[in-house]
Amino acid sequence: MFHSRHTRMLMRLAAGLLALAAADARADSTTSLVVAFPAGGPADSLARVVAAQLEKELKHPVLVENKPGGNGAIAATYVARARPDGQTLFLSSVGAISINPSLYPKLIYDPAKDFVPVSLLVSVPEVLVVGPGSPDQDAKAFVARAKGDGLSMASSGVGSMPHMAIVQLKLATGSNILHVPYKGAAPAITDTIGGQVAGFIGDVSGLMSNIKGGKVRALAIAAPKRSAVLPDVPTFDELGVPNVYANNWYGVLAPKDTPADKVAEVNAVLQKVLASPELQAYAESTGVELSPTTPQAFGDIIRDDTRKWGDLIRAEGITVNN
Repeated sequence: MFHSRHTRMLMRLAAGLLALAAADARADSTTSLVVAFPAGGPADSLARVVAAQLEKELKHPVLVENKPGGNGAIAATYVARARPDGQTLFLSSVGAISINPSLYPKLIYDPAKDFVPVSLLVSVPEVLVVGPGSPDQDAKAFVARAKGDGLSMASSGVGSMPHMAIVQLKLATGSNILHVPYKGAAPAITDTIGGQVAGFIGDVSGLMSNIKGGKVRALAIAAPKRSAVLPDVPTFDELGVPNVYANNWYGVLAPKDTPADKVAEVNAVLQKVLASPELQAYAESTGVELSPTTPQAFGDIIRDDTRKWGDLIRAEGITVNN
């Protein structure tokens, strides 16, 4: 009887150890895609489309983890402290990586030292929109009004890409533009529709539904070329307003010390993901431009944008308090 009871105890112990081992195996075969934005927005929708295709390629679960707050600092810090095994990835916009270092004197993470670039995913051109009641039927009229009596423009926050685009427009035209920062794009768009502010420059992907629905009018693209989804909307260059280029890209980074072969492996998988019909369809519907790169090329983009936006922020004296 003792022998039988002892055997059963050993069997239960073995079963428990096997269960723990299986749980560890499942944990080790799960990839986290961390996003610095809340669920439901453009960044989240991109992350979920990418995650679904990553699952197909990796043959294991890929979880989207939303960690908004601190202009991306919460998500960035979480990933920076993660194990560098290629299974915790940061889907970041340009803000957390290339704008925050100049915007925050005491940033709690270092984009240049805490991460390794994996691949750019998409480039997202910015578009100037006005509400349905706006007197401005085109961008020339909008700029003329801004240069005359002046007007107010919304952004999704101090140091956001819409804010950077407003500063570029102001400098390029010598306009009198009052910057009105909001806590996110949604309230900024709402007040643009309602006429509380004269206009908003935001991601094409985040504005397409309102443009198609007639809630806002698109006047100009802040990019070197027209958008494929808005072919009738001119660029600022075409209107004689140079140097208004605001590319709010999204890319994937990994924690520092992630082995080079693992970075190359994830990069190769992302190239397949971006070539998938699902991502092609996503790009066609939202206006983003699929932009796969090597890790080295993405690193160059990060450095160039850090210099570009840093110069603008310092020249204009932009801080989180204005």
